[in-house]
Amino acid sequence: MNRRLTHLTPPPDPRPGREPQVAVIALGSNEGDRGDMLRAAAERLSRLPLVDDFVMSEPIESVAVKLDGPDPDAPPYLNAVALMTTRLAPQVLLVMLHAVEEEQGRVRLERWGDRTLDLDLIAYGDFRSDEEHLMVPHPRAAERLFVLEPWLSVDPEAVLPGAGRVDELIRRLKDTSSDSGTEQ
Repeated sequence: MNRRLTHLTPPPDPRPGREPQVAVIALGSNEGDRGDMLRAAAERLSRLPLVDDFVMSEPIESVAVKLDGPDPDAPPYLNAVALMTTRLAPQVLLVMLHAVEEEQGRVRLERWGDRTLDLDLIAYGDFRSDEEHLMVPHPRAAERLFVLEPWLSVDPEAVLPGAGRVDELIRRLKDTSSDSGTEQ
């Protein structure tokens, strides 16, 4: 009897597939061992389902930004940006980012307060949403050097949808801050 080994070749998936997109994730921490926190988060993010590629910038230190602006008295942040190629829907990815924050001990007591880990979905391909629970691209990304500079370091051609090239955004922010004598 001649039996074919059809079980070795999976049948085609009848479900429509989501095209892979590059998601830009900002990582930040200003509580505990910040470096370990970012490394553990990167490891966890790289192992999410439907993530094919993952790269993270070197971390940079920045002044904490509170609702009233920069707070030099608060513990400084360690920030990085990760790029991941994923087929997760942006809504699902955001839920998973929040789950990783919780796994790392994040407690949401105060808006813009100190935190063990902050993961923000900055961009997801060309996708745009202004829904309260899913604002993509991130509404303040174009104003944050601590997001833009690490992003540019891992993607020299980066573009923030709706705002422009990341290198140009950085240049404008630096020109503005040197004109006003402040730093972002």
